[in-house]
Amino acid sequence: MKDSLAQPCPVLKSLSNKVGSLLCFRNGPKKYKRLDAKLETKMMELKRSSSGPSKFRSINSIIMKFPQFKEGLKEIKGVFEQFDEDSNGTIDREELKKCVKKLHFNVKEKEINDLFDSCDVDEKEGIQFNEFIVLLCLLYLLMGSSSSSDNTSKIVSPELEATFNTIVEAFLFLDKSGDGKLHKKDVIKALNDECPCEKSPSHVTRTRFKEMDWDRSGKVSFRQFLFAFLDWVGIDTDDENHTTKKVD
Repeated sequence: MKDSLAQPCPVLKSLSNKVGSLLCFRNGPKKYKRLDAKLETKMMELKRSSSGPSKFRSINSIIMKFPQFKEGLKEIKGVFEQFDEDSNGTIDREELKKCVKKLHFNVKEKEINDLFDSCDVDEKEGIQFNEFIVLLCLLYLLMGSSSSSDNTSKIVSPELEATFNTIVEAFLFLDKSGDGKLHKKDVIKALNDECPCEKSPSHVTRTRFKEMDWDRSGKVSFRQFLFAFLDWVGIDTDDENHTTKKVD
């Protein structure tokens, strides 16, 4: 288990290079700024309000929870299929608007478009399953706290909420500076200094950061972290054993 992230994953490398290229063109960074700024503020708030020691000590303690993360995210597959009305494997803008309305999130159309643009990383005008997981997590973080408790109950089960919260805690563990984004030196410090007996090889920490730092800016937002994290966990888009969750 300790060596499971030791070698760069071809899929991760491909995604990282592809997204990095996308961000360099078509004024890419601008369309992410508003959402990432909100996420930075939210992460800083959560960091300040956190109390007690983190449940994570090293990269290995995060890896050990990968099966739990994967299991906790399974129920989203049924929600995705419900709102993929034409069953083409993606959710388009109109389907997403219906989804957000059905889930009772009080979100403006501009915010929906920001979420769509920020999560449609391959720019195919459709949200794929992994992208949909990221989108729901961002909705939960950014909209859930400002909505009534009933507004998120149709999608965020206790199990899913616990999974999202644990992913956030993994991010906060790596955010040593507490500024709502990850820096290379902070990631290396978090992966190595917390538990010297489980110190990760330097090439592993460098690889992990590169997989998150799509635009090679030296800074990683929670959105970028979440995309990389889901690939590390290995969410199977063709999993046939999911449980369909009907949204009434």
